Amino acid sequence: MCDERTEKDIDRLLRRRGMTRRDFNTALSVAALAALLPSVANAYEVVESEVMVRTPDGDADCYLVHPAEGRHAAVIMWPDIKGIRPAFRMMGKRLAQSGYTVLVINPYYRTARGEVIEPGESFGDPEVRARLMPHARSLSPKTCVSDGGAFIEYLDAHQAVDPGRQIGTAGYCMTGSYTFRLAAAYPERIGAGASFHGGGLATEKADSPHLLVPEVDAGFLIAIAENDDEKDPEDKTLLRAAFDQAGKSAEIEVYEGTLHGWCPPDGDAHNQVQADRAWERMLALFERELA
Repeated sequence: MCDERTEKDIDRLLRRRGMTRRDFNTALSVAALAALLPSVANAYEVVESEVMVRTPDGDADCYLVHPAEGRHAAVIMWPDIKGIRPAFRMMGKRLAQSGYTVLVINPYYRTARGEVIEPGESFGDPEVRARLMPHARSLSPKTCVSDGGAFIEYLDAHQAVDPGRQIGTAGYCMTGSYTFRLAAAYPERIGAGASFHGGGLATEKADSPHLLVPEVDAGFLIAIAENDDEKDPEDKTLLRAAFDQAGKSAEIEVYEGTLHGWCPPDGDAHNQVQADRAWERMLALFERELA
């Protein structure tokens, strides 16, 4: 998960590449980000819009993208700790081009409208971390569930969504746990959950996400960063046991050679080969569980 050890791991990775964080972030143009995302065969033409979704705590500004024609299975995409930004809008668009109606969330709508970091800013910068943490502290398991219910209601009423198909959800870093919480709170609607380098999935706390597994009725993909596994090697075992004991389906894997945060294309730790592979596994999950 996001901590000082992870940031040191990323610094070592960039040094091996002959780069600094400044070098990496300077190179992150929109075109460069798009080039890092997986290609889509027979891509759907899509429609994009910025939308407001009414929640119990106010209006959440979100990015909605969907195929131009037809009704499709919906996916709720939760960004990592850096919040909504171009990289996640691009990821949402790429997923929509595969045939899904995707709602990319601004999880920080209670404290900020739109993006909370500037293009190229890194979580490795202490000033950036200090700016992000008050926003992150505005969230909780309770807000995840109440927000998620509002997002489900919004999607079910949208003309580009087939309400007869179940909804998928994907979370990154701190929002990896959101996939568990949403699937447990709304088992009748959430049919698939994908967690990428999710933090705190198996803890000793009474509200640990892995303890919610018996309450879910969704297939899962849990993609774990190698350095996260090195820090907490028992997590994957606890997760596997939770799914097996509950008789639930889950693909749980440590992705070799990855650091925490390897999936988003604007991340300092981005690993394109493994990010593409994780994306393919997510598409396979959604195709299987949201049919």
